[in-house]
Amino acid sequence: MATELTADDARRLVVSAQLLDAARPGDVVEVAEQLGAIKIDPTATIAPCEHTVLWSRIGYAYEPHQLKKAVEQDRLLFEFDGAFRPVSLLPLMLPAMRHWPHRASNREWLEANSRFRADVLARLAAEGPLLAGDIPDTADVSRPPDGWSGSNQVPTMLDFLSRQGLVAVSGRDGRHRRWDLAERVYPSDLPEFTDAEAEELLNERKLAAAGLARSKSPWTPVGTAGETMKIEGNPSTWRVDPTALASLGNDPGGRVAFLNPYDGLLFDRPRLLALFDFHYVLEQFKPKPQRKYGLFAHPILLGDRFVGMLEAAVDRNAGVLRVEAVHEFFPLEPEEHEMIRAEISELAQWLGVELLTSD
Repeated sequence: MATELTADDARRLVVSAQLLDAARPGDVVEVAEQLGAIKIDPTATIAPCEHTVLWSRIGYAYEPHQLKKAVEQDRLLFEFDGAFRPVSLLPLMLPAMRHWPHRASNREWLEANSRFRADVLARLAAEGPLLAGDIPDTADVSRPPDGWSGSNQVPTMLDFLSRQGLVAVSGRDGRHRRWDLAERVYPSDLPEFTDAEAEELLNERKLAAAGLARSKSPWTPVGTAGETMKIEGNPSTWRVDPTALASLGNDPGGRVAFLNPYDGLLFDRPRLLALFDFHYVLEQFKPKPQRKYGLFAHPILLGDRFVGMLEAAVDRNAGVLRVEAVHEFFPLEPEEHEMIRAEISELAQWLGVELLTSD
């Protein structure tokens, strides 16, 4: 077994673990099982994050209703902490959920609002599933607005109760979540694990999704899962998923992928820089004069390299995908240009709009 990877193999291993090589997955559940989490975000410059993540893996065959069906009808996925996750992860998450919260301020708020907590649970038991707006705010102690939540304490209580495994999102009305008791949403026959067993298995799943992670990473914590590995030209020690390592010899090749700015592959910025030499900055919150690539530009992955940024936006009123620019990090070959153009055309077709470029 190799104890050192080439830089090329390290990148290919990560791309494959993230389902971004030429061997596209078949469906929504397969993607969720491998990635562990599909980020939810409503920013729809091109499409909401959860749909872009799935399209970038599955391709043209992906349709948004497939995600809704997997979550709300088949119950093979569940929503938790801003992401859709496979139900197979739930029993590994429940032990930690039972110990939440760890922060003293959160415990104190829950204790001060014990009556409010009981009110919310009773309302859901009697009338659920409900939108947050259907539940009265009877809080005795309020948390001040923080920029993400307003003065209404119901969303905060629902979030806290979901982190404790007591309530869960049963579905959505558009972008609005419907809440219910967790026992009516989650399967009742889940296996049980001790805290230590759950943590170990969860770390293994995290590493399988990452492919590679630094031994001591706050971005991708995987504990002692997998095997120790060195990467040529890199002084750090890494953990590698043994299954991914064994499959390196079965390379299906690369392709073009446009990644939503909140895509999981982009989350671990230090790893992105160390392995891909890609210093990624989300420019969404920068003043317009300081933006280099655009408000919500999508990184372009070609094979195992990041080659540029796609600056594009859907105009639903006009029925077009406006491509303002393909910002190249370095000069591309003609065939690479053609691959990117073809993927942009596929994107427009998937969105059901005409393609309008600035050329």
